[in-house]
Amino acid sequence: MRGRARETLFVVLAALGARLAWVAWAGRTFPAAADGVYYDTLAQRLAHGDGYTWAWPDGSVTYAAHYPVGYPAILAAAYAVLGASPIVAGLVNALIGAAAAGALHRLLLAATGRVAAYVGAVVVAVHPALVPYTSAIMTEGVTAGLVVIAAALAAGARREDEDRERGGGRRLAWLVSAGLALGVATLVRPQCLVLAPLLGALALGSGARARARLAAAALVAAVAVGTCLPWTARNCARMDRCALVSVNGGWNLLIGAQTTSGAWAEVDVPPECRTVWDEAGKDRCFERAGLAVIARAPGVWLAAAPKKLAVTFDYFGAAPFYLHASNGAVFRDVDKLALGVVETLAVRLLLLGALAAMARIDGPRARTRAWLAAIAAVFTFVQHAWPAYLALTVLVALLGRRRVAELPLIVPWAAVVVAATALAHAAFFGAGRYGLVTVPLVTALAFVRPRSPPPTREAEPARRQGVVHELQ
Repeated sequence: MRGRARETLFVVLAALGARLAWVAWAGRTFPAAADGVYYDTLAQRLAHGDGYTWAWPDGSVTYAAHYPVGYPAILAAAYAVLGASPIVAGLVNALIGAAAAGALHRLLLAATGRVAAYVGAVVVAVHPALVPYTSAIMTEGVTAGLVVIAAALAAGARREDEDRERGGGRRLAWLVSAGLALGVATLVRPQCLVLAPLLGALALGSGARARARLAAAALVAAVAVGTCLPWTARNCARMDRCALVSVNGGWNLLIGAQTTSGAWAEVDVPPECRTVWDEAGKDRCFERAGLAVIARAPGVWLAAAPKKLAVTFDYFGAAPFYLHASNGAVFRDVDKLALGVVETLAVRLLLLGALAAMARIDGPRARTRAWLAAIAAVFTFVQHAWPAYLALTVLVALLGRRRVAELPLIVPWAAVVVAATALAHAAFFGAGRYGLVTVPLVTALAFVRPRSPPPTREAEPARRQGVVHELQ
């Protein structure tokens, strides 16, 4: 086995070992909590052949689509074979997390030196925000993993595109695979769909023409949508609404329009929706109500965006929250605080490293990027870190379209995922666990050291003349 392949294998084993050790400790001590109760229940019903349905206390059973089907379906496959338990769910999460760590190592190998790629991937493999979340029957860790895996598959298409001798014969297969990965991610977390065309456009080499990028974007998006269409057809037939994945967009929009803290809050049900019991109908009613609230006071809705970004990016705390909610007697307040402190220190230091790395990349507007990174670095030491995450996306954008196209895929992809996360939750509402999806990619940016771009054909003669002049 070649050296780099051995290193990738070690990263996978380190990530898997850390996660399995955590699952072994957590065992059955931490049952499903928060939204995990619904994911676990729906997965068990799927595994038992009851379909994606909900059983009510009065004995009635209705079709469901409020929660996205992807994660319960993945769990159901494991539950059907191994039985339903938090341990089995943790095993599923561990396998996806380990695969993502290996995928991240392959992405970093194209973006930095061999040692830095190895260290960066190992950091993700044992990251204190990711490993403890393995025992949570929740979607964010799985989403983060699928987003990284999709990028690694797209990087395969880029390698084929840049290898002119082989002619990119396998590029199509890589693009389709990336689309499938994002399709599954969309079934787990529907807003991932907006990432599909962007990943397709980024999946080609720096020499690709606009038409080729557009075609790649369309292909990846089409495959991602196609992966969801069988479920969409089911919703059309069973839910009285052809929702692509789930019927909770209206709920989330109304929550986002009503929240004063920027975070989730109990919905103040509008009078016109109080007698609507159908799941899809209720969502439609909430959607209309949410849009009406925003239309009446758009300035108030926009002004809430900073609060929503703050609760999404300032402190993730997904694992401490879940473990304490699941079993507060075992994972006490002091444990929640301790893990939160360790996680925050790690996240902020890596964010600081990512800002520095993006400022040091050779390319346009170097001085502007240096000043912006220095200003943004201040926010890694204070309560509100969300401006630093936004600055990270701006630092990449300041490099310009041409230089970004030359950079390894992980750089623009990380910026895209952070920006998409920020936009989605500024529009709806925020939570630290939603921001967790960005952790592997932002962590990787701290270790990126791309090579300088090769001289263009136009610049080459001038460079040679300069060398001759120095020799003279």
